[in-house]
Amino acid sequence: MRVLNLVPSEDASAYRGQVRALRDRGVDCATLAVPGAHVPGECSRSALDYLVHFGQTLRAARTDFDVVHANQGVVAPTALAAVGLPTVVSLWGTDLYGPLGPVSRRCARLADATVVMSEAMADALDADCRVVPHGVDTEKFRPEPRTDAREKLGWGDGRRVLFPYSPTREEKNYPRAERVVDAARDRLDAEVELHTVTGAPHDEMPTYMNAADALLLTSDHEGSPNAVKEALACDLPVVATDVGDVSERLDGVSPSAVAATDDGLADALADVLASGERSNGRQHVETLDRDWTARELEAVYRTALGNA
Repeated sequence: MRVLNLVPSEDASAYRGQVRALRDRGVDCATLAVPGAHVPGECSRSALDYLVHFGQTLRAARTDFDVVHANQGVVAPTALAAVGLPTVVSLWGTDLYGPLGPVSRRCARLADATVVMSEAMADALDADCRVVPHGVDTEKFRPEPRTDAREKLGWGDGRRVLFPYSPTREEKNYPRAERVVDAARDRLDAEVELHTVTGAPHDEMPTYMNAADALLLTSDHEGSPNAVKEALACDLPVVATDVGDVSERLDGVSPSAVAATDDGLADALADVLASGERSNGRQHVETLDRDWTARELEAVYRTALGNA
């Protein structure tokens, strides 16, 4: 099977891992990314960039491909324009909940098969779809001694909270993370430092996960945030808003918590930091690896071929 993947950018580690896992299963994957510099969470491409991508897709679709897979709603219209090929549309989160939502919904209903990241997204879409969250690399993301990880980063003592996103991404709500950490610091009357990590090589993220005492997610909306699953694979406690599939992922994980209010998040974070314990998260995420995701996507491709 040959799959033409359309993506806004090849930079996403979740996408790169998805392609590697599919190739391991014998699925021949090619990628066409929108040209130009990509800034996560920002409209950094011009109309001309998307027009060029459209032309590239039309030319590629005339060659020997079986399926076109639009990875994110922003490239779904281009995939649907590749007349004659079955189309799969994957929605990741912001493309459904953000300004592009109406376009993504329309494209999802026109595609031969649609993938979303969580049951919450499936409910919001209200159309035929399959829930296939991105898998986590459980070989790369695994527990390490905290002291070793901190030494690698040059972190000293004190309680460290990880926010693995750019503070400029509005949907991640960094101001709320600052408020929550300030409140937790007051509750503990102790040093608590908030570390934002953005732009670091993905291979370095397991070190940050193992060096931190907790991961804090304050997003307004999500699909299936990979940072949460990667934290669980490292046994890093997570405190998060109830977005995407986070509640499902944290079910049975301790210490970790989901909360709706700033006070609730601050109380949960203070409790996690006071305990100083690692979580039992890895046992809850080990089956959600990239091979599982690849198997599910291969089944989706076959569904699309049958529906076309």
